[in-house]
Amino acid sequence: MGVADVARTLAQVPTLLTLRKGMQPRPLEEKDCLAALIEQTVDRVGDRTSIIFEDKQITWSEINANANRYARALKESGLKRGDTASVFMENRIEFVTTIIALNKIGVTASLINTNLRGRPLTHCVSVTNSNKCIVGEELTDALDDVRSELQMKEESDFLWVPDTGASSALNWAANLEELAEGADTSNLPETAENTLGDNAFYIFTSGTTGLPKAAVLSNRRYMMSGTMAHKAGLKCTENDRLYICLPLYHGTGLMIGMGASFSSGASVFLRRKFSASNFLSEVREHNTNCFIYIGELCRYLLNTPKKPDDHVNPLERTMGNGLRPDIWMPFKERFGIKRITEFYGASEGNVAFANLLNKDCTIGTTTVKHALVKYDVDADEIVRDANGRCLAVEDGEAGLLLGHINPEAVFEGYTDPDATEKKIVRNVFEEGDAWFNSGDLIRRVNVGFSLGLPHYQFVDRVGDTFRWKSENVSTNEVGEILNGFDQIKISNVYGVEIPGADGRAGMAALTLEEGVDELDLERVSEHVNRELPSYARPIFLRVEQDIEVTGTFKMVKNKLRDEGYDPGKVEDPLYVMKPGSDRYEPLTQDFFEVIARGEAGY
Repeated sequence: MGVADVARTLAQVPTLLTLRKGMQPRPLEEKDCLAALIEQTVDRVGDRTSIIFEDKQITWSEINANANRYARALKESGLKRGDTASVFMENRIEFVTTIIALNKIGVTASLINTNLRGRPLTHCVSVTNSNKCIVGEELTDALDDVRSELQMKEESDFLWVPDTGASSALNWAANLEELAEGADTSNLPETAENTLGDNAFYIFTSGTTGLPKAAVLSNRRYMMSGTMAHKAGLKCTENDRLYICLPLYHGTGLMIGMGASFSSGASVFLRRKFSASNFLSEVREHNTNCFIYIGELCRYLLNTPKKPDDHVNPLERTMGNGLRPDIWMPFKERFGIKRITEFYGASEGNVAFANLLNKDCTIGTTTVKHALVKYDVDADEIVRDANGRCLAVEDGEAGLLLGHINPEAVFEGYTDPDATEKKIVRNVFEEGDAWFNSGDLIRRVNVGFSLGLPHYQFVDRVGDTFRWKSENVSTNEVGEILNGFDQIKISNVYGVEIPGADGRAGMAALTLEEGVDELDLERVSEHVNRELPSYARPIFLRVEQDIEVTGTFKMVKNKLRDEGYDPGKVEDPLYVMKPGSDRYEPLTQDFFEVIARGEAGY
């Protein structure tokens, strides 16, 4: 244990004490909300820049004034406290304006993944019983394709927000900007009636079964996440600037990135989408010293051509999740970063970890009561003793993470009560206890001097969900879509590793309908591209004679995962969708070897 390590760790104590005081859960009935926090930030730093986006720049006072205009227009359209509005819009200033406006009048913003099309898009708008759908001009074509399947009235229930101006009018939606033109810009009195327990957002998660589930995010949990990111993760103030290129419908960009900005008054350089080639030049041009990441972005940045002055930039602090231990130090050293606050937590979960002591290669620690219990990966189930109780793992052993459900660590769950109950494990250590099932394996690790706080590393997902392109992919959801193709009798979907890529790529073992001798690659490609978002499309297909099942009729995945997509191990026909392609083609030995070398570009 080095003296320098002890000194660096002790230097974090004042921050931890401040955070502990600020993170005590307040009563859910207390009147406060995200929009009220914004108004307080405006009172402090109203004339300072809030967001820089493309060729636009806006101050805190201006974005608050615009949100007030939008809020009054949304009220006039019929929205009221307790309602829900779907928001289907790419990253831009108007997205932020819209979600603040909805929060001001107590309406839950249901944030729709901008990659969704077809059935999943229809489901996400419908499952939250949205009263209105607010769509960005850039996504009106996608919504128009499913509009007839939604139980909404044209013009009155659809609102659109201009973007580049390519569409001057829509005959089925009202222009929100025009409705808000000339509206009062002062703060609305009803904002003061919103409570911490009110739902601020619905954030969709793939979960383990079926179509995406809407996870509930209250004002309290959102604001606590922002406070943690602001005060102890990024340690930012109004003098800092965050670089955010993650989608704001996603928890990391919304809760950690924008949450820290809303709480601290730090400005944001907001990007519509991530660009590795433009990253460093924009960091330097806009003097961004904080970066909100997911691990995959860090890998992309490391894969860009290396230059001797990459470390000469204003970046100091980063916060995000999924940064693999094997690229942690190369990323930190190449770009000259002093602090990496890796965190772990599900959008719907009640337990979160954060690397607040700046220890390398760890998701950090937590103050929430939790447990790591033995899990049988092959049987895909929790191990229990003869009395039906779970077994805690030994230090260093990977275990299933459970978060204890109690008044200070509420599991807010989903809009679907059945889905909520499925994520709860009961009678874990004693009769009647209840724990949130994270679905993740983590382990305790030794990080040296850590003030007595145990630190952990993420190991893997379990069950029927895997992570690819920063998204959780439900094997059941993908399987249902594949089974809807007329040549496919049944599909078994699982995740496989690709060298040099984060997460697991989708692979599906298929059996064909009677009388079908060969899979029509052209038509199945069209079906997959039409029905699934890009991150959920299987990269590999395997056509089998029969799907192997267990004695309880669960599809066997372990053998399939082990064999993967190696033509040397698999005698069945194998197909691949190459990077940049939208069509499946036979997987050759030569291309398999390119993949195995980590050179395929996934």
